[in-house]
Amino acid sequence: MPSKNDFFDHRNKIESVSDFTSQKTVDYLGAIVAFSRATYTSIYVIDYQKQGFEYVSNNPLFLCGNSAEEVQKMGYEFYFKYVPEKDLELLLKVNDVGFDFYEKIPLSERLSYAISYDYHIINQEGKPILINQKLTPLFLTEEGKIWKAICIVSLSGSRNMGNIQIYKTGNNLVHHYDLEKECWIKKPKVSLKKRELEILQLTSRGLTINEIADNICVLPDTVKFHRRQLFEKLDVKNISEALAYVTNNKLI
Repeated sequence: MPSKNDFFDHRNKIESVSDFTSQKTVDYLGAIVAFSRATYTSIYVIDYQKQGFEYVSNNPLFLCGNSAEEVQKMGYEFYFKYVPEKDLELLLKVNDVGFDFYEKIPLSERLSYAISYDYHIINQEGKPILINQKLTPLFLTEEGKIWKAICIVSLSGSRNMGNIQIYKTGNNLVHHYDLEKECWIKKPKVSLKKRELEILQLTSRGLTINEIADNICVLPDTVKFHRRQLFEKLDVKNISEALAYVTNNKLI
């Protein structure tokens, strides 16, 4: 039976933090709290030394009927209570392969990486919703271990759980984890054409297909063609999923 301790890898065990490292975190939460008020996503901060949440933003969609304070107090017990068993196994897998990958990153580059994955939580109506979670280090110890990390949670634009990927700021390659082959595969980031970006941007403003066609001086059938191409490229079923995907993956 998995426990909270399974989320805190022995490779990242932190016994103590130096005064020099502690000084880096003075008043940092103020900026995160301010950012949380300006975004639709849910934000929380993990403290790997204390093995819990240092901060949880007040976003009801992802709190499963609890207050932010209650989720912060629950810490990782939140996952055991609100994540289905199969998805919980996925989270433990993400934790294991993520730290294995992280161990191989040069110390000077570790703050440039983030990991993203999709899993279900059970909302307050008792229904599963698929969410996307991105985790990136905020502060490292002098040995390069992750002391604090920020998680950003949003609705997933994917169809299924999984979709584990690691990416580096400024790098056009993404590492995808193949759960069947149990290995990392490098792939280039999805690249959108100018017309695809225009259609997505206009759709996000609430324009219909006919209105988009008038705006960019093409036929409605041309807009539909580009949308179909976009859905195939992103492996999504509709424009709502496409918008969620490009937003979550910083493509727009």
